[in-house]
Amino acid sequence: MIFKGFKFGMLLQLAVGPICLYIFQTAVAHGFSSAMSGVLGVTLVDTLFILLAIGGLGKLLESQKNLKNLMGLFGALVLIGFGLSTLLGAFGISLIPRVTLLATGNFDSRFLQAVVLTLSNPLTILFWAGVFSARIIDDDLIAADLYAFGLGAVISTVFFLTVISVTGHYVSAFLPSPLLTLLNMVIGLVLIAFGIKTALRKPVPD
Repeated sequence: MIFKGFKFGMLLQLAVGPICLYIFQTAVAHGFSSAMSGVLGVTLVDTLFILLAIGGLGKLLESQKNLKNLMGLFGALVLIGFGLSTLLGAFGISLIPRVTLLATGNFDSRFLQAVVLTLSNPLTILFWAGVFSARIIDDDLIAADLYAFGLGAVISTVFFLTVISVTGHYVSAFLPSPLLTLLNMVIGLVLIAFGIKTALRKPVPD
Protein backbone atom coordinates (compact mmCIF):
# COMPACT_ATOMS: atom_id res chain seq x y z
CA MET A 1 0.00 0.00 0.00
CA ILE A 2 2.90 2.37 0.60
CA PHE A 3 4.04 1.91 -2.99
CA LYS A 4 0.49 2.43 -4.26
CA GLY A 5 0.29 5.65 -2.26
CA PHE A 6 3.65 6.74 -3.65
CA LYS A 7 2.53 6.13 -7.25
CA PHE A 8 -0.72 8.00 -6.68
CA GLY A 9 1.12 10.87 -5.01
CA MET A 10 3.62 11.14 -7.87
CA LEU A 11 0.73 11.34 -10.32
CA LEU A 12 -0.63 14.30 -8.34
CA GLN A 13 2.79 15.97 -8.22
CA LEU A 14 2.96 16.05 -12.02
CA ALA A 15 0.14 18.61 -11.98
CA VAL A 16 2.48 21.50 -11.11
CA GLY A 17 0.86 23.92 -8.67
CA PRO A 18 1.81 26.88 -6.47
CA ILE A 19 3.69 24.77 -3.92
CA CYS A 20 6.01 23.33 -6.57
CA LEU A 21 6.63 26.79 -8.03
CA TYR A 22 7.33 28.23 -4.59
CA ILE A 23 9.88 25.53 -3.74
CA PHE A 24 11.57 25.95 -7.12
CA GLN A 25 11.76 29.74 -6.73
CA THR A 26 13.14 29.34 -3.22
CA ALA A 27 15.88 27.00 -4.45
CA VAL A 28 16.79 29.38 -7.26
CA ALA A 29 16.83 32.51 -5.12
CA HIS A 30 17.99 31.22 -1.74
CA GLY A 31 19.68 27.86 -2.26
CA PHE A 32 19.06 24.18 -1.62
CA SER A 33 18.97 24.32 2.19
CA SER A 34 16.28 27.02 2.22
CA ALA A 35 14.23 25.06 -0.30
CA MET A 36 14.50 21.92 1.82
CA SER A 37 13.30 23.79 4.89
CA GLY A 38 10.28 24.69 2.77
CA VAL A 39 9.88 21.05 1.74
CA LEU A 40 9.81 20.13 5.43
CA GLY A 41 7.03 22.64 6.05
CA VAL A 42 5.00 21.33 3.10
CA THR A 43 5.49 17.72 4.22
CA LEU A 44 4.33 18.41 7.76
CA VAL A 45 1.13 20.11 6.60
CA ASP A 46 0.41 17.45 3.97
CA THR A 47 0.84 14.79 6.64
CA LEU A 48 -1.58 16.67 8.91
CA PHE A 49 -4.14 17.00 6.11
CA ILE A 50 -3.97 13.29 5.32
CA LEU A 51 -4.34 12.32 8.98
CA LEU A 52 -7.33 14.66 9.36
CA ALA A 53 -8.89 13.21 6.21
CA ILE A 54 -8.51 9.68 7.53
CA GLY A 55 -9.89 10.85 10.87
CA GLY A 56 -13.10 12.10 9.26
CA LEU A 57 -12.67 15.89 9.26
CA GLY A 58 -13.23 15.90 5.51
CA LYS A 59 -16.80 14.63 5.95
CA LEU A 60 -17.44 17.36 8.54
CA LEU A 61 -16.15 20.11 6.24
CA GLU A 62 -18.21 18.75 3.36
CA SER A 63 -21.37 19.65 5.26
CA GLN A 64 -20.19 23.18 6.13
CA LYS A 65 -20.64 25.10 2.87
CA ASN A 66 -19.98 28.57 4.30
CA LEU A 67 -16.78 27.38 5.95
CA LYS A 68 -15.60 25.91 2.65
CA ASN A 69 -16.19 29.22 0.90
CA LEU A 70 -14.29 31.14 3.59
CA MET A 71 -11.35 28.73 3.35
CA GLY A 72 -11.31 29.16 -0.42
CA LEU A 73 -11.14 32.95 -0.01
CA PHE A 74 -8.38 32.61 2.57
CA GLY A 75 -6.39 30.42 0.20
CA ALA A 76 -6.81 32.93 -2.63
CA LEU A 77 -5.55 35.81 -0.48
CA VAL A 78 -2.53 33.81 0.66
CA LEU A 79 -1.60 32.86 -2.91
CA ILE A 80 -1.94 36.45 -4.11
CA GLY A 81 0.14 37.65 -1.16
CA PHE A 82 2.92 35.19 -1.89
CA GLY A 83 2.78 36.05 -5.56
CA LEU A 84 3.13 39.75 -4.84
CA SER A 85 5.98 39.03 -2.44
CA THR A 86 7.82 36.98 -5.08
CA LEU A 87 7.17 39.57 -7.79
CA LEU A 88 8.35 42.50 -5.69
CA GLY A 89 11.22 40.42 -4.33
CA ALA A 90 12.66 40.43 -7.85
CA PHE A 91 13.16 44.17 -7.33
CA GLY A 92 14.58 43.84 -3.83
CA ILE A 93 11.32 44.66 -2.03
CA SER A 94 10.29 42.23 0.73
CA LEU A 95 6.68 41.84 1.83
CA ILE A 96 7.30 38.74 3.97
CA PRO A 97 10.07 39.51 6.46
CA ARG A 98 12.66 37.09 7.76
CA VAL A 99 11.57 35.49 11.01
CA THR A 100 13.74 35.47 14.12
CA LEU A 101 12.94 32.89 16.79
CA LEU A 102 14.42 33.39 20.25
CA ALA A 103 14.70 29.67 20.87
CA THR A 104 16.76 28.91 17.80
CA GLY A 105 18.28 32.23 16.75
CA ASN A 106 17.96 33.07 13.07
CA PHE A 107 15.51 30.68 11.51
CA ASP A 108 14.95 30.53 7.78
CA SER A 109 11.39 31.79 7.35
CA ARG A 110 11.01 29.60 4.26
CA PHE A 111 9.77 26.83 6.55
CA LEU A 112 7.00 28.99 7.99
CA GLN A 113 6.15 30.45 4.60
CA ALA A 114 5.80 26.96 3.16
CA VAL A 115 3.56 25.97 6.08
CA VAL A 116 1.30 28.99 5.52
CA LEU A 117 1.20 28.47 1.75
CA THR A 118 0.27 24.79 2.15
CA LEU A 119 -2.33 25.62 4.79
CA SER A 120 -3.85 28.10 2.33
CA ASN A 121 -5.65 25.17 0.70
CA PRO A 122 -7.33 23.34 3.59
CA LEU A 123 -9.87 21.97 1.10
CA THR A 124 -7.13 19.45 0.34
CA ILE A 125 -8.60 17.57 3.30
CA LEU A 126 -11.79 17.09 1.28
CA PHE A 127 -9.80 15.71 -1.64
CA TRP A 128 -8.00 13.17 0.52
CA ALA A 129 -11.24 12.25 2.29
CA GLY A 130 -12.70 11.43 -1.13
CA VAL A 131 -9.63 9.41 -2.10
CA PHE A 132 -9.69 7.34 1.08
CA SER A 133 -13.46 6.82 0.87
CA ALA A 134 -13.08 5.49 -2.66
CA ARG A 135 -10.24 3.22 -1.56
CA ILE A 136 -12.31 1.80 1.28
CA ILE A 137 -15.18 1.01 -1.10
CA ASP A 138 -13.15 -0.25 -4.07
CA ASP A 139 -10.40 -2.16 -2.27
CA ASP A 140 -12.08 -2.97 1.07
CA LEU A 141 -9.20 -1.41 2.99
CA ILE A 142 -8.72 -1.37 6.74
CA ALA A 143 -7.35 1.55 8.76
CA ALA A 144 -3.75 0.31 8.60
CA ASP A 145 -3.94 0.22 4.80
CA LEU A 146 -5.18 3.81 4.70
CA TYR A 147 -2.29 5.01 6.83
CA ALA A 148 0.17 3.09 4.67
CA PHE A 149 -1.34 4.61 1.51
CA GLY A 150 -1.13 8.07 3.07
CA LEU A 151 2.50 7.48 4.04
CA GLY A 152 3.32 6.60 0.45
CA ALA A 153 1.69 9.83 -0.72
CA VAL A 154 3.74 11.85 1.78
CA ILE A 155 6.95 10.13 0.62
CA SER A 156 6.11 11.12 -2.96
CA THR A 157 5.84 14.76 -1.84
CA VAL A 158 9.26 14.67 -0.21
CA PHE A 159 10.83 12.93 -3.21
CA PHE A 160 9.33 15.18 -5.87
CA LEU A 161 9.97 18.46 -4.06
CA THR A 162 13.54 17.40 -3.26
CA VAL A 163 14.10 16.86 -6.99
CA ILE A 164 12.60 20.31 -7.64
CA SER A 165 14.91 21.81 -5.00
CA VAL A 166 18.01 20.23 -6.54
CA THR A 167 16.93 21.35 -10.02
CA GLY A 168 16.31 24.92 -8.90
CA HIS A 169 19.61 25.08 -7.05
CA TYR A 170 21.64 24.01 -10.07
CA VAL A 171 19.62 26.10 -12.51
CA SER A 172 20.53 29.21 -10.54
CA ALA A 173 24.23 28.50 -11.11
CA PHE A 174 23.82 28.70 -14.90
CA LEU A 175 21.35 31.56 -15.28
CA PRO A 176 22.61 35.16 -15.41
CA SER A 177 21.17 37.62 -12.90
CA PRO A 178 18.71 39.29 -15.34
CA LEU A 179 17.18 35.93 -16.22
CA LEU A 180 16.88 35.00 -12.52
CA THR A 181 15.04 38.26 -11.92
CA LEU A 182 12.74 37.53 -14.87
CA LEU A 183 12.13 34.00 -13.56
CA ASN A 184 11.10 35.35 -10.15
CA MET A 185 8.76 37.82 -11.82
CA VAL A 186 7.13 35.07 -13.91
CA ILE A 187 6.69 32.79 -10.87
CA GLY A 188 5.21 35.67 -8.89
CA LEU A 189 2.70 36.40 -11.65
CA VAL A 190 1.76 32.70 -11.88
CA LEU A 191 1.13 32.54 -8.12
CA ILE A 192 -1.06 35.65 -8.36
CA ALA A 193 -2.95 34.01 -11.24
CA PHE A 194 -3.52 30.90 -9.10
CA GLY A 195 -4.88 33.13 -6.34
CA ILE A 196 -7.21 35.06 -8.65
CA LYS A 197 -8.48 31.81 -10.16
CA THR A 198 -9.21 30.52 -6.66
CA ALA A 199 -10.97 33.77 -5.68
CA LEU A 200 -13.18 33.67 -8.79
CA ARG A 201 -14.19 30.08 -8.25
CA LYS A 202 -17.97 29.71 -7.96
CA PRO A 203 -19.03 29.63 -4.28
CA VAL A 204 -20.49 26.42 -2.91
CA PRO A 205 -24.31 26.89 -2.60
CA ASP A 206 -25.94 26.52 0.79
